[in-house]
Amino acid sequence: MTLTPIASNNAVDDDPRRYEHLSTIRLEDPEAIARAATSRRRHPGLKSGRQNFIVAADHPARGALAVGNDPVAMADRRQLLDRLQIALANPAVNGVLASPDIMDDLLLLGALDGKLVFGSMNRGGLAGLVNEFDDRFTGHTAAALEALGADGGKMLTRICLGDPDTVVTLEATAKAIDSLAERKLIAMVEPFLSVRENGRVRNDLSTNAVIKSIAIAEGLGSTSAYTWMKLPVVADMERVMAATTMPTVLLGGDPEGTQDQVFSSWQAALALPGVQGLTVGRTLLYPQDGDVAGAVATAASLLHHTTEIPEN
Repeated sequence: MTLTPIASNNAVDDDPRRYEHLSTIRLEDPEAIARAATSRRRHPGLKSGRQNFIVAADHPARGALAVGNDPVAMADRRQLLDRLQIALANPAVNGVLASPDIMDDLLLLGALDGKLVFGSMNRGGLAGLVNEFDDRFTGHTAAALEALGADGGKMLTRICLGDPDTVVTLEATAKAIDSLAERKLIAMVEPFLSVRENGRVRNDLSTNAVIKSIAIAEGLGSTSAYTWMKLPVVADMERVMAATTMPTVLLGGDPEGTQDQVFSSWQAALALPGVQGLTVGRTLLYPQDGDVAGAVATAASLLHHTTEIPEN
């Protein structure tokens, strides 16, 4: 099966001063961010039968700037904001997952009206850090997300059986889940079984490893009432989705293979029970053919909707 991205105008303003006003606001009126959050029109609400499409933009806060063979693809904040605004302009994109710095920029740009908003909570396990598995919560807090009018927070939960720092991350994740649940906010948990090889952390994407990571992650916290899973698309996704009753969104990561192959794997996984949609970043913001709007439109066409969009 071949999925061709829908053609679109991907032009953006290349004026190097195009976001200079954000710096001015941050200098002269930092409270404008809180006002923008308060005045933002909220998403009309989650509904069964309507899969969600959330764009992820929290990678730079972990020092993860690479996409494919380009080690600094995400380093230019102006280009990243350009690409995010192109993606969010598609009405099928109904949410964003971002670190506080990017979230604040998008709020000031008025790009989050009517969108689901998820904050990125633990960014302490920097890519390549000697104690990367001690992934401390250095980003959004549950209290800050509540003040922003966000819908929830996301936490990366890497489980390395050979690293004692794993228990610290598991404990912090459980506390964050409880703190979010107290405020009736979603905890989007992204679990992996991981290992360190040649000084680098590698996530085990075998089916059995993903299933085991789910079993551990969905038992964290004193309640799972507000917990979602954020899972990679791997082989035998039927078995993976049989491991949980929690709403699940699929992540994109930095996949190998052609764009068509990636879209085809998403399409098959999106048809499974329990899959609530996509939470994808680099794959769509930095597509192989450079057409952000086209990649987003093609991904949106894969979503399954059996109910109408609620009225605002």
